[in-house]
Amino acid sequence: MIALLLALGSSLAYGCADFLGGLGSRKAHVLRTVMVAAPASLAVELLLWPFLGASFSTGALAWGAASGVASAAAFALLYRTLAIGPMNVLSPVTALVSAMLPVGVGLLQGEHLGMAGVAGLPLALVAVVLVSAGHSAGSARPSRTALLMAFGAGGAIALQLVFLHQAPSDSGVAPLIVGRAVSSAVTLAAAGLMYRRLGSEKPAYGISATAGVLDSVANLLFLLAARSGDLAVVAVVTALYPAGTVLLARSVLAERIHRGQLVGLGTAAVAVSLLALT
Repeated sequence: MIALLLALGSSLAYGCADFLGGLGSRKAHVLRTVMVAAPASLAVELLLWPFLGASFSTGALAWGAASGVASAAAFALLYRTLAIGPMNVLSPVTALVSAMLPVGVGLLQGEHLGMAGVAGLPLALVAVVLVSAGHSAGSARPSRTALLMAFGAGGAIALQLVFLHQAPSDSGVAPLIVGRAVSSAVTLAAAGLMYRRLGSEKPAYGISATAGVLDSVANLLFLLAARSGDLAVVAVVTALYPAGTVLLARSVLAERIHRGQLVGLGTAAVAVSLLALT
């Protein structure tokens, strides 16, 4: 139950962070948004260090660095994906893709899914098709580029979560600190190389920083949940985060949700719930 609650908290934080990150990326180049979000996230993890401890062992350093590279890719791909929109389609696609790899890793490591889980996996794939299928003329249609970026973002998120889970359980927040330091360095290096292509628009500093803080909180809650529960279950419960993104997109941006999309979102919810029951 503790792992489930932590995973739900992580899901909520991820959903809010993704919405704000996507919103910020509509005001300026995605790298400008990430340049603010990543350091803000690192600051939160450094503040948590004295309270939660950190052991910088070889395993923590290696897996933390790997998660940082994946995190940098996830930041950029996800925020750009959500900036293109529509959020209420692309966010669930990303979430379902991000859930598949951790489930597979968990099963390979000896975790077992019951009958509900066996039914939930193919149902999740059906949900992806329903959510990303054609829409009527009155509904927003995601571009092929946006869908490809959503799949890429989901894969990057999945790798980040798997790498964090592989870090030693007694390393405290060390993997998070190392990972965020690496992702910040990668982001700044990419921004330096692409400086002339970033445009003159200033990022939404408050929105971008808040997105980074929430992402850090989400990572911490996921790490704690994965250390106290099964990766396969924790990953799919965390994958509920599009619920927050979709609701915020509908209330703040007035994005429409077509009936077919609602069926897809409902199918996704059922799939994730079945997986969580295991």
